Parts: sequence; structure tokens; C-alpha cells
Amino acid sequence: MDKIPLTRAGYDKLDAELKQLRTVERPAIIAAIAEARAHGDLSENAEYHSAKEKQAFIEGRIKELEGVIGLADIIDTARLSGSVKFGATVRLVDEETDEEKTYRIVGEYEADIEQGRLNIKSPLARALIGRDVGDSVEVRTPGGERGYEIVAITYS
Repeated sequence: MDKIPLTRAGYDKLDAELKQLRTVERPAIIAAIAEARAHGDLSENAEYHSAKEKQAFIEGRIKELEGVIGLADIIDTARLSGSVKFGATVRLVDEETDEEKTYRIVGEYEADIEQGRLNIKSPLARALIGRDVGDSVEVRTPGGERGYEIVAITYS
């Protein structure tokens, strides 16, 4: 199987979520199921069915996180420099609107566009990889072609 690239912060966040699910969420849902069973007829017990659905979700998420963590390739981004690559924080200027945006290029399991963490597999990240400060990139977005100029590249 392919390794899954993660920053140290992304790995730590997934690992913390896994520990939370195993030590807090799983025991809590087991207790909720036991309590719902004590209420009698399970076929009409909404609490029981709800708890079982939540348990299935928790168990699925645990398995997913175990798989990701098992295949994790933690990349020390503080040692990187130069052109845009995984882990880079890139400051861009929209060539049409002069709006400035900053993104950090991360793995898909830690991506969150609202937080400025851009999935390495996204069209914008793919266009930025290998580029340097001062380069312009064209990206096809749902709203049409967009042009961006790279203003700064940092690693931390």
C-alpha cells in the first residue's frame, strides 16, 4: 500500500482523535447501549438503535484512523526549503482581484480549506508544486480559470 503523507501536527491530531475514540467514546457508547437494553423491548427502543448507530460510526472511524496511522509517512517540514512542496505554506495573490490568500499544502486527511490547509491532491496544490516565488499559476476552478502569483513560500 502507498504511504500517506502527513505533517507532524496532522499525525498528532489524528492520533489524539483515535485515543479519544478508544478511551472515551467507545466506553461511553457501550455504557449507553447497556442502559438502553435495560429499558426492555429492543425492537421499539429508539435509544438502543441510536446508540448502535453511533457505535457503528465510532468503530468505523477507529478502523479508518488505525489504517491511516499505520500507513503514515510523517514529513518533517521544518527541514524543507526552496520551491513549493508538501508542507509548504504558500502566500498567493489572485491576479484578477489582488486578494491575498495563504495555504499550507498537507495530506488529504488533514486538509481543511476553511483553516487554510490545502489537500495536496487538489488542483491548486498540484499547480503550485515545484513552483517558486514570483511564478504565476493558472488553475481551473468551478468558477472558471484563475491566475495566482506566488508571493512567499515558508516551511515550519
